[in-house]
Amino acid sequence: MKMIHSVVLVAVPVSLGAFAIACFDYSSGGVLGAIPGAAGSSASPSPGSPTPSGGSSGVSSTAILPCDVLENAGLPCVSAHSTVRVVVRDYNGPLYQVQQPNGTTLDIRAVGGYADAAAQEAFCSGGCVIKVIYDQSSMGNDLTEAPPGSAKPTPGRPANAAGLPVTINGHSAYGILIRPGIGYRDVTPNGTAVIDQPQTIYMVSSQHDLINGCCFDYGNAETTANNDGNGTMEAVYLGMGVIWGTGVEGGPWVMADLENGLYPGWENGQDRNVSTATPLRYDFVTAVVVGDTADKNQGKGRFALYGGDATSGTLKQMYDGIRPEKPGYVPMRKQGSIILGIGGDNSNGGAGRFYEGVMANGDITLGVAGIDLIYLRLSALLCAADRVTGSADAGTKRKSRRRRPPLLKQNA
Repeated sequence: MKMIHSVVLVAVPVSLGAFAIACFDYSSGGVLGAIPGAAGSSASPSPGSPTPSGGSSGVSSTAILPCDVLENAGLPCVSAHSTVRVVVRDYNGPLYQVQQPNGTTLDIRAVGGYADAAAQEAFCSGGCVIKVIYDQSSMGNDLTEAPPGSAKPTPGRPANAAGLPVTINGHSAYGILIRPGIGYRDVTPNGTAVIDQPQTIYMVSSQHDLINGCCFDYGNAETTANNDGNGTMEAVYLGMGVIWGTGVEGGPWVMADLENGLYPGWENGQDRNVSTATPLRYDFVTAVVVGDTADKNQGKGRFALYGGDATSGTLKQMYDGIRPEKPGYVPMRKQGSIILGIGGDNSNGGAGRFYEGVMANGDITLGVAGIDLIYLRLSALLCAADRVTGSADAGTKRKSRRRRPPLLKQNA
């Protein structure tokens, strides 16, 4: 029996100037919050009702989803991954695929917009791993176990499908608990930013279960799975910086993994103790990287970092400025591969919690007049992200009456 609590959601309008966005107030009860119209209508299937294919989406046409916000800002989503919910309008495919120890698989779909955990639990009574995380965008950028790379010559392992339980608006679901050795990748990407093209990446994660190893990333990396040099990747990272950059006050921090460096910013000619990079000590964190082009800042390039408590409607700008003043970062040389839980060269010493992530082409802050409107747009992204809130020990201390098979113990 799951030891997960629920909370009542309370709408809190966030207003900046003439704009208002409905965010929510969530307490720490193991719950992902709802967005208006996302689920719960009489027309939606009952939560947890399994179907032969593992559920059906049933998202309300009035739901505000993350890719709505991005695409309304002129940024097309080119990858969208979540094992807890639908994040792209009109997506009717499976969210992820689980595999039993004997190799039998099942695609897990959505019921009322949320992952059909009941279908997973019925199928995975003997244990399962997550084999595929399907791309909900139209690009088909599915994530599978990472192939060998220059830092680790063996493939990544799949995550325990039951490793990170969560409740989303009253619906049981499972995030992905990344442990060292686990990693996912798409080495044949379609439509993602390459070379110096601008992009915006966000993920919903947590301060918990982080390990100070390289590298708990989500985003754009090398198609070769090798370290191809500075500027050949651009991914969002959450953690302590390993041997590279640091913020202030002890971390964890949101950073950009640009290959051969985790950057919380660039200040006074270096990447240590960046004064604007403050800790994200929240049970649930939204982390954003914006990668801009080489012509910005008088030819020194630009990148920006935002982070915040994923239970509120506010993101803090952690950095917005020039790219690192080292060879290879201006212009960038992105290759467009998509990674989760690893570094660009298949480094797999990091760990963390992953609930959802999206990559979009373009810079979300371009063409917006005034810092208030920039924050408004980023806050809209956060509000639309249907944020995770919940028990801080989910996935690490959860007790169950069902004994897990030894094959599927959490990886140390």
